[in-house]
Amino acid sequence: MEHSLKTEGFDPQDEEKAMADLSRRRFICSGIGFFAWASSANAFDFSTFRNRLLGSGPSDITGTVARNDAPKTLWKWTREAFSYTPLDGDKVQCQICPNQCVLDHGDRSVCRSKVNHHGVLYTLTYGNPCAVHVDPIEKKPLFHFMPGSLSFSIAAAGCNFRCLNCQNWEISQARPHEVRHVELFPDAVVNEAIKNRSASIAYTYSEATAFFEYMLDTSRIARKKGVSNLYISNGYINESPLAELCKVLDAANINLKAFSDDIYRKLIGGRLAPVLETLKHLNRKKVHLEITNLVVPGYTDDPEMVKRMSGWILKNLGPNHPLHFSRFHPMYKLDRLAPTPVSTLDRFRTLAMAEGIRYVYIGNVPGHEGCHTFCHNCKKKIIHRDGFTVRDFRIKNGTCPFCGTKIPGVFPA
Repeated sequence: MEHSLKTEGFDPQDEEKAMADLSRRRFICSGIGFFAWASSANAFDFSTFRNRLLGSGPSDITGTVARNDAPKTLWKWTREAFSYTPLDGDKVQCQICPNQCVLDHGDRSVCRSKVNHHGVLYTLTYGNPCAVHVDPIEKKPLFHFMPGSLSFSIAAAGCNFRCLNCQNWEISQARPHEVRHVELFPDAVVNEAIKNRSASIAYTYSEATAFFEYMLDTSRIARKKGVSNLYISNGYINESPLAELCKVLDAANINLKAFSDDIYRKLIGGRLAPVLETLKHLNRKKVHLEITNLVVPGYTDDPEMVKRMSGWILKNLGPNHPLHFSRFHPMYKLDRLAPTPVSTLDRFRTLAMAEGIRYVYIGNVPGHEGCHTFCHNCKKKIIHRDGFTVRDFRIKNGTCPFCGTKIPGVFPA
């Protein structure tokens, strides 16, 4: 089953228009700096280039509440929100994510998916996904959770971030009524997953936290029917709703977009600390966890940042959670930047493994050696991947067939 849903045209919020495109001066700077960095890292002062590039844009692109933007009439894909606090008058405060939007009657949240209607907070993304696909689980990416299986993948409109490099901006930066969607309520999602022989349901593509209520109810039904739940997210969620989700969650891939609060504010429109807390919470709850870091030229391609990030992961999470360095391609408001050099990804993979992370992968580079899985003990290849397809799977009863070492993850028998 696959619904190919494209969004209709829409204009971004007025407050975002100032950062819609890179200026010509910034583009020239980024192109020259990028070429110098890729050609000769020793001859190029990365910090000077990065500071110059970042200094030309807003210091904080965090989204804002849209005043008087709620629909006058609620539709059938509306449910009362999972967690919010009533305030004076008709005001409410959403408690799902660290944005903690305070909304008057008629206001819309930063994620664009919640509205205050006469003192009650509602989600507008319940049972109306704008993307529905059956994907290989490797696409999430999850490499150590049931490799080679299929995942029934859904998304609804909205996101609590404003990433300049968003790969799915047509749906993540849209309001629910601005995208084409299908009707698929939680029980139907689970039934379709089973019908399509999917071992799991992935809440993905846009930002799963923005359709939290839909995800949670679907996950509860899926758990009862033996279907796994995958949280593919930016990790920008408060502890209380995350704790509730973890009761029915099997695996997660969290996009740790940078290891700098400054870059989070300038590139992402959020803060780093809440994402780190999400990673620690998932680890404590023993949810299978993998981490993705998209390497954006001029923003996150700093070797020292990678070392700090790797050190934090080791100290707080341990060495066994797979780390994926993903290649950036020109997209959305950073469409004039060059793609990440594969040599940069190679270097970061080597750095992270040298720091002690056992399984480090390279994404968006089909055929690269960094797409395969090698035993951390004997270094022999135990999973061979061709793109998102597993061609050779050698793990036996969760162990390496060559040396008997236990491989961290959840694998088929």
